[in-house]
Amino acid sequence: MTDCITMIKYQGLGNDYLVLDPNKNRVQLQGKKIALMCQRGFGLGADGVLYGPVDINGKMGVHIYNSDGSEAAISGNGVCIFAKYLLDHEYVKEKKFEIKTLSGSIEVECLNSRATEFRVNMGKASFLSREIPVTGEVREVINEDFTFNNKDYKATCLTIGNPHCIIFMDEVSEKAARELGPYVENADEFPERMNLQICRKIDTGNLDIEIWERGSGYTKASGTGSCAAAMAAYKLGLTENRININQPGGMIQIDIHEDGTIYMTGSVGYVADMSVAESFFS
Repeated sequence: MTDCITMIKYQGLGNDYLVLDPNKNRVQLQGKKIALMCQRGFGLGADGVLYGPVDINGKMGVHIYNSDGSEAAISGNGVCIFAKYLLDHEYVKEKKFEIKTLSGSIEVECLNSRATEFRVNMGKASFLSREIPVTGEVREVINEDFTFNNKDYKATCLTIGNPHCIIFMDEVSEKAARELGPYVENADEFPERMNLQICRKIDTGNLDIEIWERGSGYTKASGTGSCAAAMAAYKLGLTENRININQPGGMIQIDIHEDGTIYMTGSVGYVADMSVAESFFS
């Protein structure tokens, strides 16, 4: 049998990731190989790759890669999935622990014995243009006029470790997200590209969203996207501080505390152990 690289696939509400553990595999990760590995039909198929556990500034951490091979600073579902991997493989024994990402340390709490429900402290959002970033004068980007693909929209932009553009609409659909997403992701106003959530308010405790993810395209669920949509809705006075974000993959609950800290509660499922021939990476 040829030497194999082993990976484990998990999903959080249909947002699927491959975990590649450097302690169990010797492999050089390259953007092109990650993109091929994530491609459905040619590779294993995934929204991204979680590479870890690795040492980041003396702490246990993870590198998060999008399906195009670019590295992401943070992923809410990615962190939940990686937390499950750490518990499943006994890297951690406690129910509460921290995972280091490029955007900082993330506090995670496992809520059940099967390690399928997690509550994550996602930190605070910023609407400041220079921090997101959005071009132009320094300001909070709230309900601002933008033009994408020759159409005018009101959009709110923020960062929660990665940048998000939130547009409220009367109707949301996969078709609308797929049509608008590429224009928003690559708009001139967003020098580091952009994630898009199109949203519909159901009531003060519920939103419907559809997602276009920077570097991954259309996705069924997003943890940071859910946090961003909830925070934008709360900032605009549309919702209470506890919000259910309904997306094609399922529901994520967001709690916004008085000091602005965002907590996300989501679920994770194990899919499969996978082996890839080492020659795939050569």
